[in-house]
Amino acid sequence: MKIADVLRLTGQAFLDALYPPHCANCLADTPSGIHLCTKCAAQAPKIKAPFCSQCSQPFDGAIDDVFVCFQCEGRKLHFDCAIAPYRSRGVVREFIHRFKYERHFYLRQPLANWLAEALEDRRITDQPFDFLVPVPLHSTRYRERDFNQAEVLAKLLAKRAGKPVLAALKRIRYTTTQTRLDREQRMENLRNAFRVRHASRVQSRHLILVDDVFTTGSTVAECARVLRQAGAASVRVVTVARG
Repeated sequence: MKIADVLRLTGQAFLDALYPPHCANCLADTPSGIHLCTKCAAQAPKIKAPFCSQCSQPFDGAIDDVFVCFQCEGRKLHFDCAIAPYRSRGVVREFIHRFKYERHFYLRQPLANWLAEALEDRRITDQPFDFLVPVPLHSTRYRERDFNQAEVLAKLLAKRAGKPVLAALKRIRYTTTQTRLDREQRMENLRNAFRVRHASRVQSRHLILVDDVFTTGSTVAECARVLRQAGAASVRVVTVARG
């Protein structure tokens, strides 16, 4: 065993002695490095078929065929599909908010585990991709938060997928919070908020946009628009959860 591995394991054992590992949701004891117990993991609201083939909006009904929901039908969203393995409810929503707004950085691991499930979807596996592209933050928002949650998750996902991360986008216009805006207002709020970096590396490439939550799809739709305009062959979206 390498010296670095010994030091890492020794350090982890010391931390476990000081701070015994536990479930970040219910505080039950867990194995070292595990932040979500089996019981709480089972409560995560997983998205199951039937769902919209473009935005993964689940549908309560008996549909066997591939379908597009009424919110996507007739709209040019610029991304081929958006995949989220979970709903933004319960423990999933709680972990995302604590990671994103309360700086519980250790929660990046269970979030990345959930996000990795999106790569198992046939809409991803049927067409290889070249780069993972995190949705960027404006520099002002980045200074407030000290990190970009999409970038952190993209880097963890890249290690699992064996694919590189490409910082292909820059947010060039600060936008107000979108919480109280409807879909059309969000789209207008985001118009021309992004520009492409490394345009030559984007051309003819198959890209996967990475973000934490898909709500109305306005942000990823605008990101996809400028990437396709720059020559990307395709843009698909993966997020931890769907609102």
